[in-house]
Amino acid sequence: MSQYWTTLDHLYIEKLLEPGAEIDQVAQSFQIKISPTMQQQISRAKGEEREALLRQFIPSIAENHILPEELDDPIGDGRFTPVAGVVHRYPDRALLKITQLCEVYCRFCFRKEMIGQKGENLTKSELQNALDYFAEHQELWEVILTGGDPLILSIRRLREVLLALAAIPHLKSIRIHSRIPLISPEKISPELLALLDEVMASGKMLTVVLHANHAAEFSPEGRAALRALRSKGVMLLSQSVLLKGVNDNLPALKALMYTFVENGVKPYYLHQMDLARGTSHFVVSNEAGIALINQLREEISGICIPRLIIEIPEGEGKRVLA
Repeated sequence: MSQYWTTLDHLYIEKLLEPGAEIDQVAQSFQIKISPTMQQQISRAKGEEREALLRQFIPSIAENHILPEELDDPIGDGRFTPVAGVVHRYPDRALLKITQLCEVYCRFCFRKEMIGQKGENLTKSELQNALDYFAEHQELWEVILTGGDPLILSIRRLREVLLALAAIPHLKSIRIHSRIPLISPEKISPELLALLDEVMASGKMLTVVLHANHAAEFSPEGRAALRALRSKGVMLLSQSVLLKGVNDNLPALKALMYTFVENGVKPYYLHQMDLARGTSHFVVSNEAGIALINQLREEISGICIPRLIIEIPEGEGKRVLA
């Protein structure tokens, strides 16, 4: 058994229909990791729900098929990186890529060339340089913690980062993009909730943008984690990726958006695929995506409708498709 399967239970290895050298090649190129909670959720799921989860997290030899238009930096972060860990593309907000680690490594990730591959977290000096940049740029109203998954960090490390951001007067909003509430809900701990309380007591608004792509990702434990975040006054928004074979049909999208709202998460963005290397097998055409959003508008409550967006390659930013 290859060393690359050490994080996978044998039950899921059996779902790899193309074992052998080609799969090992995928594992050598792109990280593989599935959290224990998501492994359990896969084992609970049946039929199309199970396949939707497996497709997101289990590697495929299709990842060896690299198209010329697929890029290692498909949204052009590099052009807008003034210091390590900072992406300042839009006037009033900037990203802080605090870590390159996640609790799962999604097969479609637009940062799959970076995540888990090139180091782990920002160094102390890199973090200080990023904080200095935010303090110097008074046009910044919001900082968005991303990565990797910021909530994978220890409470000590998160406290250091969040309280430093909260101390910058012109920053009014701190946003955290994460899969953790569903992927590893145990990390939404009393200690983390107390820290979030402390940050909001300083007068800052905290938003968690939850990444989920299928209703089958919502376990009882994950739903409880979302309730805990809401109980502290954290605003919850969603982001999803439109994925072939996962959620590119009306029943799956309806179920996902209903599930978000039922758990206090406002649907926000539905992303078209960013063309990272080895992801073409997930692509849904723009026309099909627009048609799905239009169908959603006809069938479900307006509070359940996300915006379909696309990131323009080479760093030109987001555009709304529907």
